[in-house]
Amino acid sequence: MKVAIIHYWFITRRGGEKVVESILKLYPNADIYTLFYDKGTYGDWLNNNKVYSSRLNNKFFRKYYQKIFPLYPFAVKSMKLREKYDLIISSESGPIKGIKIEYPTTHICYIHTPMRYCWGFTEEYLASINFFLRPIASYFFKKLKNWDKTTIDNVDFYIANSKNVARRVKKFYNRDSDVIYPPIASNLFAKKTDSNKEKSYFLSFGAITPYKKIDLLVDCFNISGKKLIIIGDGSEKKKLQKRAKDNIEFKGFLKASELDFYVKESKALLFPGEEDFGMIPLEVMAYGIPVIAFKKGGALETVVENRDDISKSSGIFFERQSSSSLQRAIEYFLTVEDSFDSLWIRKHAQNFEESKFLNKFSEKVNQYIDKK
Repeated sequence: MKVAIIHYWFITRRGGEKVVESILKLYPNADIYTLFYDKGTYGDWLNNNKVYSSRLNNKFFRKYYQKIFPLYPFAVKSMKLREKYDLIISSESGPIKGIKIEYPTTHICYIHTPMRYCWGFTEEYLASINFFLRPIASYFFKKLKNWDKTTIDNVDFYIANSKNVARRVKKFYNRDSDVIYPPIASNLFAKKTDSNKEKSYFLSFGAITPYKKIDLLVDCFNISGKKLIIIGDGSEKKKLQKRAKDNIEFKGFLKASELDFYVKESKALLFPGEEDFGMIPLEVMAYGIPVIAFKKGGALETVVENRDDISKSSGIFFERQSSSSLQRAIEYFLTVEDSFDSLWIRKHAQNFEESKFLNKFSEKVNQYIDKK
């Protein structure tokens, strides 16, 4: 089959991009279409594929790619499919599923979430924007939402990355979807762990953006004085660095080998945001490290809490996104820390290992094509 894979952007290598890299193992000769592609920051992961980008793919727009959302429809419309494809797979949490398809073919969308700033989390995004700019942002969010509605039926079949997202797809798009959990890299399970080693800090890593709630971690650890290491970059980083005390260290973006060290040496991963799914907790669990997570969203499908038998838990939850709720969870964690079983945690994470994703995804795609 001639296959095209459509993904919103390749600028940083996060969960959505890792999913595309896995799909490429099934369709290694697929052409790639994307709004923005920055090989300098993304790396060599797409070297074996033809990559086509939108008219906005230049240095200026890539720098502000998350802030130019009013231009997304224009960027999508500027993209033309270069060949006639038998199968189109979109990897979506933005507007990219709206790419124009001028001939009969199969379009399957692996959806990470309907756009959060349009569907369900608009007020949260607006709260992070300058007060005087909020009316303008609100206007453009509504325009983008209306445009997104017109692209829903551009997709033949939706595959959601979690039950949580499947519910969002049904609620906002009124479309059914099958669920296939994202892939966790197999090589992570080959890492050696030392569960007997004394560990001195808690860990956070990922994008430092408003909805990730890293500000909650900073506020909590400013009060407690415990050691926290924050790995990652994002729009909130400079602001939070200024407000953080000396017990909180920001490491920025790290290479895989450096990240490996900090994960293995941590007590637990802190996961304070409401995620659609969230691959990072599982990636950390692959090392046998437990997770302290906000009890909502995708974490409910990945974190196992069994307070009657902590040895059969992969982490614990806190109920509210507040410093006091998080602090209570951390204090409880410290009383049961030695009861976690790193081997049990790893075994749980293996339920999401990449080979399972590849088998299920290939099976679903083939079933749909055969049925069609």
